[in-house]
Amino acid sequence: MSKGVKKIVLAYSGGLDTSVILLWLKEQYGAEVVAWCADVGQAEELDGLREKALATGAVDYVQADLRETFVRDFVFPAFRANCLYEGEYLLGTSLARPCMIQGMMQTVAEQGADAIAHGATGKGNDQVRFELGAMHFDPDVRVIAPWREWDLKSRTDCIEYAKARGVPVTATAEKPYSMDRNLLHLSFEGGILEDPWAEPPSDMFILSVNPEDAPNTPCYVEIDFERGTPVRVDGEALSPAALLARLNEIGGAHGVGRVDLVENRFVGMKSRGVYETPGGALIQRAHRALESLTLDREEMRIRDGLIPEYSTIVYRGLWFSPEREMLQTLMDSIQTSVTGTVRLKLYKGGIQVVGRRSPESLYREEFATFERDDVYDQADAEGFIRLNALRLRIRALRERARRSTK
Repeated sequence: MSKGVKKIVLAYSGGLDTSVILLWLKEQYGAEVVAWCADVGQAEELDGLREKALATGAVDYVQADLRETFVRDFVFPAFRANCLYEGEYLLGTSLARPCMIQGMMQTVAEQGADAIAHGATGKGNDQVRFELGAMHFDPDVRVIAPWREWDLKSRTDCIEYAKARGVPVTATAEKPYSMDRNLLHLSFEGGILEDPWAEPPSDMFILSVNPEDAPNTPCYVEIDFERGTPVRVDGEALSPAALLARLNEIGGAHGVGRVDLVENRFVGMKSRGVYETPGGALIQRAHRALESLTLDREEMRIRDGLIPEYSTIVYRGLWFSPEREMLQTLMDSIQTSVTGTVRLKLYKGGIQVVGRRSPESLYREEFATFERDDVYDQADAEGFIRLNALRLRIRALRERARRSTK
């Protein structure tokens, strides 16, 4: 039964969920299924996917190399805005999804497909991110979300479904936590991590060594920025994807960038996620340090008040919204002076800023010094303080008057 659908483009990872979904789509819709995969930095996870997809019944397999696009057009703009959800999460998955749906919808048009399908669950954020993005590119797009339709209730059910049809999967009922990897991060959720009291197993991490096992000698790394965008590592110019990959290696070797977070999903529930973001953690720390040198105080104060709003917009899948674009314009407008170099010291999971310099620096030693100087009259501070205290003094006078009438 076609249900009016002849060809479906499936967001395919080759894991448990999308392998089962590919089979299910063929069984339920009788349609051709194109397995579509974005290379956003999953490394060896992409090996053998073409063969697996075709063996599972896909009529075609399309793999789009989006690594440079992902870092240049999604990660770096977010980092220029100091994007940080709920004070900790660097939004690795949230930034990858709009990049992926942008590439996927191009394939939909090229293939003349009737619908798209994804493996996001009805409890998660990704269903929102995929579908909001898809509707941006095609207001009439038809979306098939099997987790909202089928009678499989858990990943354990999926494992049995796959086994019954001879499809090999890497997940097991004993170790069912899921992973999502790209150039910015590796995330873990589900399974044993659903207990927020349980410490993540040490052998779970892939991008970073345990801080206790990191080298006993500190590592120094320098990152150069131009207009808020990182462009060089230790003096070497690199493409966006290569730069982030290099910092992942450096940061991961010293155990930096791990986050264990209970976050608030857009759909309303709390969820625990464990993240490895070594390179992103280095960029974020260095970028803030350079801004402290080059941005005006009031620029930073107003912009920092908008970071939670920007981050929430991205987290909720509204990358292509007018509000995100509006805020991005504002965020980028103050990055024109954020050019310079930051030196970081890495040691057993810690990141310390130990140097920053910029041709656009607002720091002036002759004003800041505690030694004798001729450019700052300390007596001026008295009038400055009295003027800033005026509203406080007036309120105190009012309170004194109220007490005297009692």
